[in-house]
Amino acid sequence: MSVLAISITTVALAEIGDKTQLLSLLLASRYRKPIPIIAAIFLATMVNHALAAWLGVVVADYLSPLVLKWVLVVSFIAMAVWVLIPDKLDDDEQVSTRGPFIASFIAFFVAEIGDKTQIATSILGAQYADALMLVVLGTTIGMLLANVPVVLIGKLSADKMPLNLIRKVTALLFVILAIGAAMF
Repeated sequence: MSVLAISITTVALAEIGDKTQLLSLLLASRYRKPIPIIAAIFLATMVNHALAAWLGVVVADYLSPLVLKWVLVVSFIAMAVWVLIPDKLDDDEQVSTRGPFIASFIAFFVAEIGDKTQIATSILGAQYADALMLVVLGTTIGMLLANVPVVLIGKLSADKMPLNLIRKVTALLFVILAIGAAMF
């Protein structure tokens, strides 16, 4: 599988049921302006994931390729477990009274700090340091694939989605990615 495809898949799967997906729903229902929200998600993700991937490259300088391979395998398994844990917005987390673009950019950038998709991006950056731009592009596309539909259908209730089943299928897909990474 290509670096771009691995990056897209990893983040799109990790984002399912994530706090930033819930944030997308909140922003969409509050502002009802999908274009500025989507643009902010894109820009915040690009900046955040570029920094995360770069950090991964810095860390990779200290690890051998074999260690990096197993870090990737273990991280996929960890993601499989982490995805099974429901995510929610903190009660004290509020959306800014600024316009939809600024509020969405700030909220998304901050929400991504230390998030599983940011950690995955760092690990992918470390594993594929020679294709860093593809990692950042792929993780950003993965983020958009998971969040744009939520923004566009923000008026629908999240209660109607079978999140437990979605989390289990996502966890299984991460286990498959771990097996694939171990084989190559």
